[in-house]
Amino acid sequence: MILTQPLARGRLVQRYKRFFADVVLDDGREVTAHCPNPGAMLGLNTPGLPVWVSPAEGAKRKLAWTLELVEADGGLVGINTLHPNRLTAEALAAGAIPELAGYAVHRREVKMGEASRVDFVLEDPARPRCWLEVKNCHLRRTGTLAEFPDCVAARSARHLRELSARVAEGDRAVQLFVIQRMDCDGFAACADLDPVYAAALTAAAGAGVEVLAYACDISTNAISISRSIPWTGA
Repeated sequence: MILTQPLARGRLVQRYKRFFADVVLDDGREVTAHCPNPGAMLGLNTPGLPVWVSPAEGAKRKLAWTLELVEADGGLVGINTLHPNRLTAEALAAGAIPELAGYAVHRREVKMGEASRVDFVLEDPARPRCWLEVKNCHLRRTGTLAEFPDCVAARSARHLRELSARVAEGDRAVQLFVIQRMDCDGFAACADLDPVYAAALTAAAGAGVEVLAYACDISTNAISISRSIPWTGA
């Protein structure tokens, strides 16, 4: 996925009200960027961190910049939570996720259960329907372990219960974590920040929901899903 160019580098002044980030660009300009991330962004919202922002597309945007990348722990980290679905769509089309390859049709934003929508439904006449939910992950606290979530994620826990219900009906269901980092070689649910979600993920896996985690290659030009990493709860 090509990022909107040209990205501008700066330093984070503050991230506030979840969706706003004040940034001083390297050329001295002070701007307020849209922060497309409703989570806590633990370790990635520290004032002074180098960041990269993209120019807004279209003339209707109130904020002229979007926060895209943070330089942390010696590398680039993607914080835009809109990107994982786009990255997944590209990877599915290219057959870059072997566990999900071979489906003839990829449908997006399909109703699931009574009050949810699933990110993708994969269909093929030769196999059961596959319900695919995608979550963004960018938290790393210790070692090379990626973790999700970085705050309480009640809605995400509900999605797991609904995926389990699809398995009970005879379909396939997959929870995919797209890790917008290059420095992780394992994935785990973050039980201390959200024990309910961690328990829900374990229960869903026990009910037949497949858990996949994929890391990304990231540059200031593009992001792409690159490699599978193991879930430590498996």
